[in-house]
Amino acid sequence: METSKNRSCRKKKYQKVSFNMKLSIIDEIANGQISVNHASNKYKISRSSIKYWIKKLSNFEDKSNSMSKNDQIKKLKERIEELEFVKEFQQSVIADFENITGEHLSKKYLPEALAKEIEKKRKDLSK
Repeated sequence: METSKNRSCRKKKYQKVSFNMKLSIIDEIANGQISVNHASNKYKISRSSIKYWIKKLSNFEDKSNSMSKNDQIKKLKERIEELEFVKEFQQSVIADFENITGEHLSKKYLPEALAKEIEKKRKDLSK
């Protein structure tokens, strides 16, 4: 019994975890990739700490994602406009080529919907 009295109670030492690491762990748990218990064992972090991070940082994650979603939507709309312009340009080039050469390449090599659009453009150009 004397040996147990002389022994000091040691605290477990945990590593310091960066903010980005905390967010990635929370993201893995939120997406259902791993459970809190598995994350605790994998990263050697107490479950209570992980639950605390989820409680405190889940709001931060939602706010940061909502801003990026708006930016993503804006970028996607711009990309759609660019691609529509490119599509229109390519269709007009194909229609011009078909008018000049007299060959109907769009019917042979392109999907039916695109071929119909090019046919309309070709007719409009010939008028």
